Amino acid sequence: MQDPLLTTKQAAPILGVSVAFLERDRWAGARVPFIKIGSRAVRYRLSDLHAYIESCARQSTSQY
Repeated sequence: MQDPLLTTKQAAPILGVSVAFLERDRWAGARVPFIKIGSRAVRYRLSDLHAYIESCARQSTSQY
């Protein structure tokens, strides 16, 4: 099965964040992995979004 590439607008609701959050994240150093296609197109792999969500999992608030 091919890993779909999502636009910023498609990726934002999966992560529960705004489009602006993802835009700022790319500018600031990209916690969420993305792919740049050409000079303007930005895409997110669905598997990368799921991996990012898993990496944010914590057992308690003391882990922050």
